[in-house]
Amino acid sequence: MRRASFADMNCSVAQSLEIIGEWWTLLIIRDAFFGVTRFDAFSERLGIARNVLTQRLETLVEHGVLTKEPYQDKPVRYDYRLTEKGRDLWTVLTALRQWGDKWAAPDGAPVVARHRDCGQITTIEPVCSECGEPVTRASLSLHQGPGAGVNSLLPVRD
Repeated sequence: MRRASFADMNCSVAQSLEIIGEWWTLLIIRDAFFGVTRFDAFSERLGIARNVLTQRLETLVEHGVLTKEPYQDKPVRYDYRLTEKGRDLWTVLTALRQWGDKWAAPDGAPVVARHRDCGQITTIEPVCSECGEPVTRASLSLHQGPGAGVNSLLPVRD
């Protein structure tokens, strides 16, 4: 079943889902962060159908999340590597992992993050980019930005 397209929706979340919202995509990106670069390695680790993996990788390359670099000529084979745009998804995956650790991992976190500087197991917490204070939904108010159009989704509530 083909999902609806969000291409015409003026919303950054919807536009992000156009690129990374398909089934398997975030797991491919997760594995790329773990150092997986080769088609066969993605296929083996994920158990994903080859045609689906091909389609997801093509979409990620087309949108600049991954680059496709040949490492063998005959037959031609490629490494798939995260671009800067792809590496910027680290915070998205971290937030999703931490949510899953809290709400979907009854036996505890399958993976933990250890801060190299202090050596402690840590979670990543959002802070204001300007003052460094912790940020929660309650500490923010949302306003129309420069890309808001006539059909803006705001205001919701403050």
